[in-house]
Amino acid sequence: MALEVNKLVGGYSSVPVLKDITFDIKDSELVGLIGLNGAGKSTTINHIIGLLTPFSGSIELNGITITDDLKKYKGQIAYIPESPIVYKELTLKDHIEMTIMAYDLDPDEAWKRAHSLLKTFRLDNKLDWFPDNFSKGMRQKVMIVCAFMTNAKLFIIDEPFLGLDPLAVSDLLELITERKRQGASILMSTHVLDTAQKYCDRFVLVHEGRVRTEGTLEELKREFPEAGDSLNDIYLTLAKQQGERNE
Repeated sequence: MALEVNKLVGGYSSVPVLKDITFDIKDSELVGLIGLNGAGKSTTINHIIGLLTPFSGSIELNGITITDDLKKYKGQIAYIPESPIVYKELTLKDHIEMTIMAYDLDPDEAWKRAHSLLKTFRLDNKLDWFPDNFSKGMRQKVMIVCAFMTNAKLFIIDEPFLGLDPLAVSDLLELITERKRQGASILMSTHVLDTAQKYCDRFVLVHEGRVRTEGTLEELKREFPEAGDSLNDIYLTLAKQQGERNE
């Protein structure tokens, strides 16, 4: 088992945003985190990566909690945020070298992977450029390169397709598939449901800070036979049902 989130309650103030969130991600599994804006997806991610402290509940990554061993816990995670985070004073080369130091990677092996990724995402001639001046799509590619050059056990990817051109989307999906094959676990939050349906092994649907339902597409279809055959149909049906309950 890679990631286990158990009865997580948390948020940004004294009022919890997350209410008893429970799910897991196994080795070699891609799980889609699905929900409306404000459902609690980003808050869940921020707890997993350690930016927020749970009010109660637990988060374990390969049997380790963040309080057990902060460095070992975080060293297993590579995170690609929805809004790329780059350092104004650093070149692309500096970002890669900083990643090598942060994850204590072997420089020769890490640079070999980095060069391959830079070529894939057409950044190999921009090592001396400052990503702060890049377009959002190019900065997103910097985040992808820095994440996938690591040996992370868990990749957390938040809305990865926004701003990427179709070729970069295809390249990212190939990377995700390859890391899955190598045994990594991946949590992906996205509103691009047709892509999620094609690539995710299971889904966790979050609504108003709770796990509304989870499972494979076939399991979701059996649970909601009236919804239709696609993940988009199921998602819309759940959203409408919840909206009607709240009226």
